Order: sequence, then C-alpha cells, then structure tokens
Amino acid sequence: MRPERRKRTVSTANNTGNNSAQTSETLKNTAASTGTRSTDPVNVTVTGAAGQIGYSLLFRLAAGEVFGDRPVNLTLLETEKGAQVAKGVAMELADCAFPRLGKVTITSDVNEGFEGANAALLVGAKPRGQGEERADLLAANGRIFAPQGKAIAEHAADDVRVLVVGNPANTNAAIAAAHAEGLAPNRMTALTRLDHNRALAQVAEKLNVPLTSLRHMTVWGNHSATQFPDVTELLVDGERAAERLDSAWVNNDFIPRVAKRGSEIIEVRGRSSAASAASAALDHMRDWVHGTPEDDWVSVALPSDGSYGIPEGLLFSFPCRSVNGEWEIVQGLEIGAAQREMIDKNVAELQEEWEAVRSAGLV
Repeated sequence: MRPERRKRTVSTANNTGNNSAQTSETLKNTAASTGTRSTDPVNVTVTGAAGQIGYSLLFRLAAGEVFGDRPVNLTLLETEKGAQVAKGVAMELADCAFPRLGKVTITSDVNEGFEGANAALLVGAKPRGQGEERADLLAANGRIFAPQGKAIAEHAADDVRVLVVGNPANTNAAIAAAHAEGLAPNRMTALTRLDHNRALAQVAEKLNVPLTSLRHMTVWGNHSATQFPDVTELLVDGERAAERLDSAWVNNDFIPRVAKRGSEIIEVRGRSSAASAASAALDHMRDWVHGTPEDDWVSVALPSDGSYGIPEGLLFSFPCRSVNGEWEIVQGLEIGAAQREMIDKNVAELQEEWEAVRSAGLV
C-alpha cells in the first residue's frame, strides 16, 4: 500500500503580462473541478525539451493550446549536454512574446525539475541503438524514468498529471510509477493518442470522409508494432464503420500500417515523428484537463483496473473518457474472439517487457 503523499503548497506568483481574455465556461468548470482559479498559473515540466518533440510542443503549450487562458510556467528538464540547446529554445520562447507565458526555467536537476509541477510531459528517453537488444533499451531507460518517478512523487503538486511520451512509453511509465511512492496510479499515463490519431487518419482517407465524422476509435495495448487499432466500435456519421470497411483491408493494411507508421515515417523523412507526436501529446493533455466530448472517447495507456480481463496494474491502452479531470475506462464493450487474441498478444508483450525490467533490478 502506498503511503499518503505529503501535501505541498505551490506558489501562484504570476510573471506573465496582462491577460484580459474572457475565461470560457469550459475553463471555469475545469478550474472548479480541480480546485484552482482560472487565473492561477499552471506549472508544466517537459523533459527532453531540447529534442525535436519537445521543440514542437513547447511553443504550442506557451500559446495556450492546452491550458487556455491560464498562465503557464515552463520548466525545461534536460541533460547537462542538452541544457545549452534548451537555453536557445527558451530564448525563442521569450522572443515569441506569448502573453500567457510566465517564467521559463532550465535545469538538469531532477528534483528541481518537478518542483510544484501540475503537469509533466516525459519526452526524453534513450533511443534504441543499432543492434541493441530491447532488454538493454529497457534497462537504459529504467535508469532515466526511475529517478523521475521518485522526484515526481516527492516534489510535484498533488494534482500532477504525468504523460510519458518517450519510448517504450508503456513500460517507461510503469517504471516511473513503480518508483513514485504515494502517487495515485491514475496520475501516470503513457501516449497512445498518436496511434489513435493515425488510425483515424487512415480510416478517413480510406472512406473519403472528414475526420470530424468519426467517433469511437480504440487502440488497445502497447505503443509498439503489436498494438491493436480496433474499428469494431468505430462510427462514421453515427453508423458502424465496419459495414463500410473491407475486413481484408482492416487486417492486412490498416492494422499493420498504423502499428508501423513510425517506421514508415523514418524511412521517408529520415527522422522519427516529431510534430505529430507533439500534437498527440497536447491532445492527450488537453482532453485530460478539459474533458472529452460526451459522445466520443480516445485511447489512453494507464494502469489497468482489471477491465476487460487486463491484469490489474498493467500499463495498457484502453478506450477512455475524461470526466471532471479524470480518465475513466469505457465499460461494457463486447470483445470477440479475434479482438481477444490481439489484446492478449499485447498483454503478453507488456508482461515480457516488465519481466525484463525486473530481471535488470530496476524495480
């Protein structure tokens, strides 16, 4: 059992310029549900801030895309090697003169980096080297995410929302959670919104329909090539998409293409996804804060509560809704035999990854 986290007071000093924009009703409701005022600054920590994904998301954070009219204080947590680049990013942020941007702090100290954080986007991770075994990659990232999880539990605000973006995201988040003693399990999530968005885009292109006509896409499992983008519940203008999608296309084209889209982009672009990953991370955090539409859901990797037979505690992607600032797993979906087989493959892969972490002595 986790001990109760100590309460901490977070400074609400506002270093931003004048903010005369009218607060929206959505932001008022969100602030009320979290016990904050819409004018209180939100403290956001971004790790790996000097990287491509960090660069792609920081300016949109500062512009108010996630927290709306609330002022934003940014902490850029980087390695000592990356701190110089982060300094240049901070200079650019200042030059944008964002009216809602407060102070920008650059640090390589993990405890300072998460002090008072209301939101943390853990982007920085060790990429897989040529010829490197997955177990070695997991061990290397464990040495990054274990101390970050501990620091979040000890120094972040009690309402902190954590999103792990750096891969392997599910297991990195699980490592951080294992070391975040006292942190409520529902505060730790991993990014599968990118896979969710990719899946929507593929179906919209196939059916030649606007993205706004699609609802109830689901990505189950791991953010890996094993993931299961599931169109069983998908609706197009309120009607079952499965009736308009050829099963051969779904199984032979759609599922593998979504699962391997990252590799496809690397092959074409010469670099991994950055802007799309950043956009998905912002989508995830914005929906977590402000809520999802009542008639839709999104995909979120979070610790299982046992729903759909997924082992409790396994960090797994589910269909989720955000209600009053909290993620809730969508209940009552029927799971067929083919779906169960795909889901079970993801369970097995994530359990195998976790066993590699345990064998390395990281938890």
